[in-house]
Parts: sequence; structure tokens; C-alpha cells
Amino acid sequence: MPRGIDLSNKKHALPPEEYLKKLGERVRSLRVSKGYTNYDKFAYEHDIDRSQWGRFETGKDLRYTSLLQIVSVFDMTLEEFFSEGF
Repeated sequence: MPRGIDLSNKKHALPPEEYLKKLGERVRSLRVSKGYTNYDKFAYEHDIDRSQWGRFETGKDLRYTSLLQIVSVFDMTLEEFFSEGF
């Protein structure tokens, strides 16, 4: 979590780590829906570092700027990205 943000006293349906996991699952499902069974090939064809894309799909290292890059790759808005499963 970013420094200065304390979510320990907040009421959330899921812990922050679970939200990151859900984000990763959404990223993976979008890739698969585009017909890519292999994330290496997807990352290569979209000029994204393979290991970075792997972290996106596991819900690690998902910063706001990374999320903007992801929705751009899929030619969608943030609203469309969050329209399913959130």
C-alpha cells in the first residue's frame, strides 16, 4: 500500500490484496477474450515487457499509470474495465 494510506480501520468488502487479485484476473480475462492464450505473445505484440505484463495479470505492481496503459491496450475506458466484477 502507498505510504500514508491506512485502510486497516476502513470497512471494505475485501482486503486490498484481494482487489489487486481481482484486477489481475480482469486483465487476464480481457487478454484471453482477445484470443491470446499466451501472455508472452500478447505482451510482445503490444510492446509491453513480458515480465511486467505477467505482474499485471497476477495483480502485482498495478499502479494507476499501469492501469491506464492496460485499458489503452484494450481500447477501452476505465468505466468499461470496471464494468464487470467490481
